[in-house]
Amino acid sequence: MKRLNAVPTERVHLWLMLALTFSTGVVDAVGYLGLDRVFTGNMTGNVVLLGMAFAGGADLPILRPVLALLFFMLGAALAGRMLRKGPEGWSGRTTLSLMVVAGVITALAVLTAVVDVQASSLLGSITTSALAIAMGIQAATAKRLKVAEITTVVVTSTITGLASDSRLAGGDSKHWVRRALAIALIMLGAVAGAAALNVGLWLGLTISAVISIAVAVTGYVRHHRERNGAGVSAG
Repeated sequence: MKRLNAVPTERVHLWLMLALTFSTGVVDAVGYLGLDRVFTGNMTGNVVLLGMAFAGGADLPILRPVLALLFFMLGAALAGRMLRKGPEGWSGRTTLSLMVVAGVITALAVLTAVVDVQASSLLGSITTSALAIAMGIQAATAKRLKVAEITTVVVTSTITGLASDSRLAGGDSKHWVRRALAIALIMLGAVAGAAALNVGLWLGLTISAVISIAVAVTGYVRHHRERNGAGVSAG
């Protein structure tokens, strides 16, 4: 723990957001492969799916992607409103926001463990919509923390930055390590989520819930110790 305390706060926040990026990969794999091809974190994917569906794409879903978009925006709006009243950086509101994410995903993990939501159109839609709310909250929280190049839910801009700022493009390759890690981790998360489906929806959601809880707790502990340390120094 002393080693963790010696790590700069910005670096700790980077690690935590990268962990959530992996978690998003898990959740999106569970949603797309296990819940009728809907993304609950990557809203760009839903917009593209809807465009193809509206053009007559064969057997492409419409309802769940639409619901995911709406509930993602709702989650982001609620989190944005709550976090805007708090201080910059990590705060008690940040911890609360991420614990809400963890709580929602944990509840869904339990639900999918005891009920076959894939057999019910209504329960399946409720599951994806609730996941989208959680991902919207997570994305808004990550945005508030302002960890450069890490959104936790998409990597398109990260890939663009990695390429356009590379030595090959005449750039200085700034942030290339975190960009590469974000891309790799969301992919590895998708691998883990797809593999977890061999056991059940609940396993992938449990993995994501555990990560979200760990991130919230670690961030809270670090923030609490920093605040107490600042108080001691001032005294």
